[in-house]
Amino acid sequence: MQLLVVEDDQHVAAALVSVLRRHGFDVVHAPDGATAIGALGPRTDLVLLDLALPDLDGFEVCRRIRAVSEVPVIMVTARTQLDARVRGLRMGADDYVTKPYDLPEVLARIDAVLRRGRARERDAHGDSPRVDVPPFTVDLAAREVRGPDGAPVPLSLKEFDLLALLSRNAGVALPREQILRDVWGSSWKGLGRTLEVHVASLRRKLADAAAGGSDVVQTVRGVGYRVSAAR
Repeated sequence: MQLLVVEDDQHVAAALVSVLRRHGFDVVHAPDGATAIGALGPRTDLVLLDLALPDLDGFEVCRRIRAVSEVPVIMVTARTQLDARVRGLRMGADDYVTKPYDLPEVLARIDAVLRRGRARERDAHGDSPRVDVPPFTVDLAAREVRGPDGAPVPLSLKEFDLLALLSRNAGVALPREQILRDVWGSSWKGLGRTLEVHVASLRRKLADAAAGGSDVVQTVRGVGYRVSAAR
């Protein structure tokens, strides 16, 4: 597994790269955004992206990555940058960690994101059906959602995983803990805000695709979320 670590602080980068390599990862270090974009390639399995870079804005780096690749991205933000974390998730980041961070947490987040990626690959090579979630069609094998006009709805990796999980269980209210476990690979309560941000972003994109007339993802108070079964 090759990880692209985008970090301008040489001391932080050296410690992180050392730990990741001891855990068996092939690590490429980029000290700035331009180097990161140039280093991104077909062998890159995950990007650990610090937002505070000396040249390009970290969000711009994420945007450029998403323009050419669906490689998982974990953003690194300061603990006080709530707006930055929300913005990053909406731009297509799969998860985030906050500085100062514990290395075991970083390793756990990386492992969870990579496990979800392997599950996506199994779906893509299987005989997964299409699921109708009116007015949308969710193609689990192609990892594509089409709206009422037949046009694809641009979702991030995690947004698709979230909708796919709910669609597979249409009509059933899934507990938040189960969603976190199945989509993020963890039931850690600290991910609750991450789930809320992704649900809000998913709802917004689906509503836009349906001209504002769709409430597909429903909140079940005290439980979690569901989508209605096709009629």
